[in-house]
Amino acid sequence: MSLCVFDLHCDTLTAFRTPDRCTHTLHDACAAFSLQSVPKGTNWAQCCAVFAPDTLSPQQAEVFFDQTAEKFYCQMGEYAHLAVACTDGEQVEAAWEQGKTACLLTVENASVLGGKLERVETLRQMGVIMMTLTWNGENQLGSGNTTEHGLTSFGIQAIREMERVDMVVDVSHLNDKGFWQVAEHATKPIVASHSNVRNCCHHPRNLTQEQIQFIIQSGGLIGLNYYSLFLREDGQPATREDVRRHLEAILDLGGEWHVALGSDFDGADLPPELDSCKKIPQLYTYLESCGYSKPLLDRLFWKNAIQFFQRG
Repeated sequence: MSLCVFDLHCDTLTAFRTPDRCTHTLHDACAAFSLQSVPKGTNWAQCCAVFAPDTLSPQQAEVFFDQTAEKFYCQMGEYAHLAVACTDGEQVEAAWEQGKTACLLTVENASVLGGKLERVETLRQMGVIMMTLTWNGENQLGSGNTTEHGLTSFGIQAIREMERVDMVVDVSHLNDKGFWQVAEHATKPIVASHSNVRNCCHHPRNLTQEQIQFIIQSGGLIGLNYYSLFLREDGQPATREDVRRHLEAILDLGGEWHVALGSDFDGADLPPELDSCKKIPQLYTYLESCGYSKPLLDRLFWKNAIQFFQRG
C-alpha cells in the first residue's frame, strides 16, 4: 500500500522567488519540496504558502500575493502531468487517484490583504484555503511572536470574514496575546500549520499546553514543524527523535486526532534527516520502529489533515 502524506506548510513558492526562477519553484531539484522529488509511489498533498515578508508594505504585499498566486497556477498548468491544484480533501483524494501530487494554496502573513477586508473573499475565490494572520512582526491585523501587541479591530473583522468564506484561520506565528484573542473570537476550528510544543522546546513560536488543548477542543490541527530551533533548544543537532518527542507531548494532551505534519520545507533550517520530501518515508519507518501503530501514524501523516479539509 502506498504511503500517503498531507503536509500543512512549505515556503517553496517564495523561497526561490527571483525573476528568472519564480515560475519553476515547485519543480526545482534544489528545493526541499519538489514535484520531481516526491518519493515514487507516495500520495502527497502539499500546502504551498505564499509567504509575504514583514518588510513589504500592505500595497506591496497585495501585489506580491497576486503575482505569486499567478505563478502557482502557471506551474499547475505546466506540470499538470505531475500535480493538480486542490481546495478540499475530496479533490486531494481525486488527485491521488490520478497518481498526481495535490497542491493547496495557503498564505503566510495576511498583510497580503492590503488592509482590505473584501480581499478575504477574493483570496478564497483564488483558491486560498488557509491563512496566518501575521508573520513574526506586526501588520494591520495584529502582532507576531517577536512583538507584544494583540489583534487589531481589523484583525478581528478578518477572522469573521475568513470564517464566512470558509477560509481556515492559521495561528502559527502569532504571539500568545493574539492567539487567545483568536480563541475568543473564532467560532470554527483553528489550525497551527507549523508549530511545535513549548514544553519540549521553549521558543515563542511553539505552543503552550493550554494552546494545544484549545486547538484540540476546537476540532483543529497542529502541524509538526521540522525547524531545528523549534525542535530543541540546547544547540545540539535535531533529529527524528525530536519530532517524536513533540509528537508524544501532543498525544499526551489527547491530540491523536488533531496532530499532522507541517514541515516548513524551504522556509527553515531543517535537520539532515528531514530536509527533503524524499526523506519523509524514513520518518514514518522510524516512528513505526518506536512502537507507534499504523492507524496512529496514518492519522499523523495524512488522515487527520484530509478529514479536516473534507468537512463542510
